[in-house]
Parts: sequence; structure tokens; C-alpha cells
Amino acid sequence: MNKINQLFANNKDSKLLSLYFCAGCPTLDGTADVILAMQRRGIAMIEVGIPFSDPLADGPVIQSAATQALKNGMNLKTLFAQLRDIKDQVEIPLVLMGYLNPILHYGIEAFCKSCVESGVSGAIIPDLPFKDYQEVVKPIADKYDLRIIMLITPETSEERIRFIDDNTDGFVYMVSSAAITGAQKNFDDAKQEYFRRINAMNLRNPRMIGFGISNKQTLEAAQSNAAGAIIGSKFVTLLNESQNADEALDKLFDALKS
Repeated sequence: MNKINQLFANNKDSKLLSLYFCAGCPTLDGTADVILAMQRRGIAMIEVGIPFSDPLADGPVIQSAATQALKNGMNLKTLFAQLRDIKDQVEIPLVLMGYLNPILHYGIEAFCKSCVESGVSGAIIPDLPFKDYQEVVKPIADKYDLRIIMLITPETSEERIRFIDDNTDGFVYMVSSAAITGAQKNFDDAKQEYFRRINAMNLRNPRMIGFGISNKQTLEAAQSNAAGAIIGSKFVTLLNESQNADEALDKLFDALKS
């Protein structure tokens, strides 16, 4: 069974925590250490960012991390090599998150094949048109048992949400707002209503809520309305400040208590 499906099948009643970081930042060779530290500290699933020069959905924190990673020399070939080196040590799901351009340059089938060879269970491609996903990417991804995760936002219609739910597997990435990524202090009434509305739809796939989670209030709001929460910008900031994954995780866990 794909590790993503296995994770949600085995944790139906627990509130999961997934973290995002950008491969190659703060250092080119630190990717493996960050992943293994997260696994050791109980993170349920990891999103590994593929750096790109024009990350449209990302805020300044993740844009800066991507810029630094590219300066450090990170690319898909290097990332896959690093992941292959620790494949046998990683038991939790790894999900690559990146934009379509680098993946197209690498080749869709080559990308899916390299994912499997490197222990990657899924991919999030924010700018992948759904039609292209269905006609081109999904048949190849299915061949390699790779989950392509789709995003929904408060502006996504119920009809489209159900269509995405019916035609994907793994989980649905529920973006907390239509804005770019970045930490928020709280989720307002409109976001809370959005969470409740989607929760009431009883979708087939589990949901993970991301964008803006940085403290106890936002974490609990996300985890009470979905299978779990995804934290990106807050952890990326702490990792860049400390240059050490364990120290960054200590600071993150402290922040999530207040």
C-alpha cells in the first residue's frame, strides 16, 4: 500500500502534523538530516519543496528559501540522489511539492520513476491544470503508484471539490485561504466557516489543512476540521534561523503550545 494511504488508514482518529521545508536550504547537503530529524521527532508526513525561480503560490519566506536553495545548487537530479541515499531509513510518507516547469524539464515519466526509486509517495504540483493531470499525468503516476495531491481553496466550488475528490487519491490539500503561504496568528470567522463547510461535505479522501498555521490556535483549528495540519513558512523560518533541524523543531513545538 502507498505510504500516504497507509498513514491515513492507520490514524483515523489522531490529528496528524506534516511539515514542509525546501530541499537545499539552508544547505545543499542538509536535506537528509532534516528529513531524518523530522521522522525521529514524530512528524507524520513530510513535504519536500522543489526549489523554483518563480513560486507563484508562495510567500516571501518560502520564496527566499527557494532562491537560496537554487544558489546552493539544488535541482531535481541532486534531490533524488539525496533521497535515494536515505530511502531505507525513511518510514513515513515523503511528498514532493513543486511547480510544473522543473518537472516537465525532468520528464513526467522520469519524475514518477525517480520518485518511486527514491521512496517518494506523492507529489503536489500547484500549477498543474486538472485536465492535464487527468489526461497526461495521472496514467503515468498510477503506473508507479504515486499519488498526485490536489489543492482546494475557499473559492473552489463544491462541484469542483467533489470532482477532485472523485478523481484523486491520497488526501486533499485544503488551503486555508486564497492568499499566498505565510504564518497567521488566527483563522477568522470566514475561514472557520470554510472549514465547517468542507467538513460537512463528507469527502471520500482525508483532508490536510495548510497555509498560515504557526501557533496553538491555528493548529487546533486545522486539526479539529481535518485529518491534520501542514506547517511550512513557520518551520522554514526557524530552520533558516537555527541552521539545525532539531533546534528548529524544538522552537516549533514551543510555538505550537502558545
